[in-house]
Amino acid sequence: MTKNSALETSAPVKSAPDSTRRSEKSRRAIYDAAIELVAEVGYPKTTIEGIAARAGVGKQTIYRWWSSKADVLLEAFLDLSEQASREAGAEESYVIPDTGDLAADLKTVLRLTVDQLKDPRFEGPSRALAAEGVVDEKLGRIFMAKLLEPSLQLYVDRVRAAQDAGQVRQDVDPRIALELWVSPLAQRWLQYTGPISYEYTDTLVDYALHGIAPR
Repeated sequence: MTKNSALETSAPVKSAPDSTRRSEKSRRAIYDAAIELVAEVGYPKTTIEGIAARAGVGKQTIYRWWSSKADVLLEAFLDLSEQASREAGAEESYVIPDTGDLAADLKTVLRLTVDQLKDPRFEGPSRALAAEGVVDEKLGRIFMAKLLEPSLQLYVDRVRAAQDAGQVRQDVDPRIALELWVSPLAQRWLQYTGPISYEYTDTLVDYALHGIAPR
């Protein structure tokens, strides 16, 4: 064995780059860039090229994973919501607890919603997309179907469970019932008609479940 061959044999073998880690790093950078841009310049001026430039990736990387900026933002928002849920201590994302106490369960999830709506990371881009969804019906329907509808369905399921437990009348339509607490909160937040707080959402639940007529 020659001296050179011995050196070659003993030299450490470099491992190949971890493509999974690199892809995850790029994906997170794209999420962050999309959320930041839509908050800063609004949805119409947010572009795939702009997202790519801020994320430090080629636009072909984005198109490999998503077909449009709407798809990028949708996934970025879902990821942001999951982060907020984990930070709040929720064991699972997109879950309404069922402790047997409907009022307490609704108050818990609405308090988490208040925290999310007041989170600067979420508020700016959420307002930008909500505003654009009002004037762009197609975009509004996409985000309603893919981002909001899954959350609303959880309320439907929780109300139906309460109906099965005899806590809510059988003739109540869960889709209409959930609007008694979800819609006022959304309107107050979007139109700045008043502050949003735990006290406010707790009161919404009490009014929704017990009414406002004398007891």
